[in-house]
Formats: sequence, structure tokens, C-alpha cells
Amino acid sequence: MKLLIIEDEEGLRESIEEYFTEAGNICETAASYTAALAKVELYRYDCILLDITLPGGNGIDILKVLKNNNYTDGVLIISAKNSLDDRLQGLDLGADDYLVKPFHLSELKARVSAIIRRKMFNGSNVLNFNELSIDLMAKTVAVNGIPVKFTRKEFALLIYFISNKGKVISKNAIAEHLWGDGIDLANNFDFIYSHIKNIRKKIMEAGGKDYIYAAYGMGYKFADQ
Repeated sequence: MKLLIIEDEEGLRESIEEYFTEAGNICETAASYTAALAKVELYRYDCILLDITLPGGNGIDILKVLKNNNYTDGVLIISAKNSLDDRLQGLDLGADDYLVKPFHLSELKARVSAIIRRKMFNGSNVLNFNELSIDLMAKTVAVNGIPVKFTRKEFALLIYFISNKGKVISKNAIAEHLWGDGIDLANNFDFIYSHIKNIRKKIMEAGGKDYIYAAYGMGYKFADQ
């Protein structure tokens, strides 16, 4: 998962970032309204953890920017505001969930995972694509029922491909999704090819098909064709 944590409280922001990063996720952070706005206008995320009270502005306005531009990033509001009106405002404007501070990080993780399952995988923990079966919670892959070991990056890349199957994904988008927004400063993205090569090899050695196609000059597409 690629997450954006918009939170001005340094200790909480860092603890959330550390918690999700240790679980294998890519985490970007923003501590102010201006920094958050710059992020959401440039990059896309699986889920945005959005504090309402921010230096320089209101998190609700960030939510409005996302919705006005029809961006599909999941949004979980994390706020100390606990009134019914506050919660209803956030949800009515299109947030996917609302979690009141203080909270346990395990509950935060469960809610983020639920948002991503609903938005990307029809609420299921297991993705099935022809002979491929992927358990999102256990982070395991099976091909024709045979367990196949993937590295953390390979697993994340396979999930990214399947969640965007049929679409051409640029190397830049792949790099940003798996390594974070700072990777767009890289001179080249040749390292992506080695991960794609490994995914193809592991699936085919287990009796699966090669579903990853190169779109010359544009990127890659995961498709059954």
C-alpha cells in the first residue's frame, strides 16, 4: 500500500509512519496544509490519512480538492473532533471513514485495510486471477494452488498490476507507488525491469502464464490476452 499521512502532530505522525512502514507499506507524510496540498495535487495514494486541523488550513479543504478532481484515493479522517456534525461533514464530503483520536494503531491499520479492500478488491482479502490466488492479509501468492515466494516489492508490484489490470502503467507511476514520491528524481527506472522479470519467472515456473506486457515507450500492462 502507498499511504499519505497528513498529520501535524510530529510524534503521532512518526509513529503511524513507522508502524505502516514496518508492515511493508510506502508512507509519505505532510505536516501542514500547504505540504499536503502539494502532495495530493501531484501524486496518487491507496489511502490518505487526513487530519482536519492543520497549520495553514483545514483538512476538509484537502478532501474537497480530492473530490472536485475526481481522484479516487481512499480517505480516512483522523481527528480529535468527535462531534456528530464533524463526523457527518467528513463522511458527507466523501471520506471513506472517520477515526477519532486517540486510537490504537492496530485499529487504524484495520480501517485502512478495509478501505483499500472495498475500493480496490470488492471487499475481499483474497484475489483470484485465473491460476493466481493472492491472500492480501497473509501476503502470500499461489499459482495453481502451489505457494510461490515473492519478495516484498514483488508482491506489492503484483498487487499493483492486478488492481490496474488492463491499463498501461508508466514506469514512473510504478516507481512512485513502490518506492515513494521522491523516486521521480531518479535518472532511470531500469530497476523496475528486474522485479518484473522475477515476477514473470516465478509465475511461469509454477505453471502460470505471463500476464505482463511491455507497452513500448509507455510502460507495462497486466492483462489476460
